[in-house]
Amino acid sequence: MSRDRYLDFLRAWAIVLVVLGHWLITALVRAPGGEITAPELLATVHWTQWLTLGFQIMPLFFLAGGHAAGGSWSRTREADGTAAGWVRRRALRLLLPACAYSGLVLLAVGVCSAVGVDAGTLALVGWAMAMQFWFLPVYLLLSALTPALHAAHRRWGLLVPVAMGAAALAADTLVVAAQVPYIGLLNYVLVWGAAYQLGFCWHDGSLTERRPVPAAMAAVGGLAFAALITVGPFPVSLIMVTGQTPSNTNPPSAAMLAWAVAQTGLCLLIAPTARRFLARARIWRVVRPVSGASMTLYLWHMLPVLVVAAAFYLTGLAPEPAFGSAAWWWLRGPWLLVLGVVLAGVLLALRPLEHWLTRAYERTLPDAGTNRSWQLWLGLAASVAALTRFAVQGFAYEGRFPLLPALGLALGLGLVMTPRRKAVRPREEEPEGALREAA
Repeated sequence: MSRDRYLDFLRAWAIVLVVLGHWLITALVRAPGGEITAPELLATVHWTQWLTLGFQIMPLFFLAGGHAAGGSWSRTREADGTAAGWVRRRALRLLLPACAYSGLVLLAVGVCSAVGVDAGTLALVGWAMAMQFWFLPVYLLLSALTPALHAAHRRWGLLVPVAMGAAALAADTLVVAAQVPYIGLLNYVLVWGAAYQLGFCWHDGSLTERRPVPAAMAAVGGLAFAALITVGPFPVSLIMVTGQTPSNTNPPSAAMLAWAVAQTGLCLLIAPTARRFLARARIWRVVRPVSGASMTLYLWHMLPVLVVAAAFYLTGLAPEPAFGSAAWWWLRGPWLLVLGVVLAGVLLALRPLEHWLTRAYERTLPDAGTNRSWQLWLGLAASVAALTRFAVQGFAYEGRFPLLPALGLALGLGLVMTPRRKAVRPREEEPEGALREAA
């Protein structure tokens, strides 16, 4: 079955914008004593919060993920595959690279802690290396729920994301109006799950069979977002800003839901033109490797920041104009360029690890007929808990090695990696690059 190049483009575009957005807002300042601080750009230069409208494109990653998962699970059902076998395959695509990354970072944290690195510095670095982890437990949970979510889709269709959106609005109302904070955590599943569920609807054509639907989604979503950030209580920033309440991302808000609907509509509107554009061989040669390396890019893109900080800021070689000044903004160009070169070197260095992970994925891919599903669900629960802990506290909270989350992640991966009993590749999987494409 041929791949939809547009899905690969959405994955690549989303990851590239996430990487550039994180790099752009990351600011390093060398204090007179030599220590490095990282002032929060969005909190100190308030107009930069408008830039997040261009960089917050993760709703499309969940949309594309739902489209791909809906097609993959449908083919598995038609081939009489099991939910446990399908979920295990999808989970391993995410868990193997995430655990390899976590293991290497935790090893570095352990070494630094043993040699007496300052606890504050270690905590800051541990947070920087885990700042992108919010995505992993949410996506892993939605992947695990896909058989049930898709069953609901087959029965109720578009009513499912509508109901999820309504529930998210109700939860947001309780958070903002009634000051019930913890109920908002449901929106991590409801808001991002609505975008994921819209991917099912896109896959079966229910979003595109009527021409006005995508335009209506783009218009209504955009107008709702504008109302919620002007008349409503929500900020414009689509990335978390310290001290800003309510937040649009922590947890996802009604404004983020409106933004996801608007992005979905726009994505569907430009799909025919984009597919014609991506049919050109020259364009596809650029898009395909970026999409194939999307998980690697997402996980490792903050390492170049640490490398550059050590090489240029700790040594005092980096020019340091006043934070937020015109000269500082002009230097953002060379900053992004240097980080891109370092990231390219990191990707080259990681190629042997990626090949090893791919072989590990192929060796441990479970037989669809396995009946040891309890190990899978227990392993997923342990993995989601550990990844959530890293996402919230980083890899070195208060400068300490996170022993329990590290053990939980190792246990989770071990339980999910049940060896298969016969070497037959499921027909919906692709041998090349399957592991790297988490969506």
